[in-house]
Amino acid sequence: MMNLFKQIFGGDATVDLENIINEGAFLVDVRSPGEFASGHVKGSVNIPLDKVNAQLSKFQNKKNIVVFCQSGGRSSQAKSILEQSGLTNVVNGGTWNKVNQFVK
Repeated sequence: MMNLFKQIFGGDATVDLENIINEGAFLVDVRSPGEFASGHVKGSVNIPLDKVNAQLSKFQNKKNIVVFCQSGGRSSQAKSILEQSGLTNVVNGGTWNKVNQFVK
């Protein structure tokens, strides 16, 4: 049960998030534009969860993709959408505050 909770809300546990971010991952905040405007990770792009399918071209040819949101729930859904579209290099970073701590 705890593992399920972590998958939904905590991001990918087995991934070195800091290293992936430092290597220049494509950082995608899947919150609403209003949430993004109220505070976001430097260098991230805002592609709201409901727009991910329509914006798939923006994810192509990226070495690593880190998706994140407010609690980790929407980013988990975004990761699933991207993986169903054939992308294998997607990490659920969890919350934007968690991702933000690794951005210099």
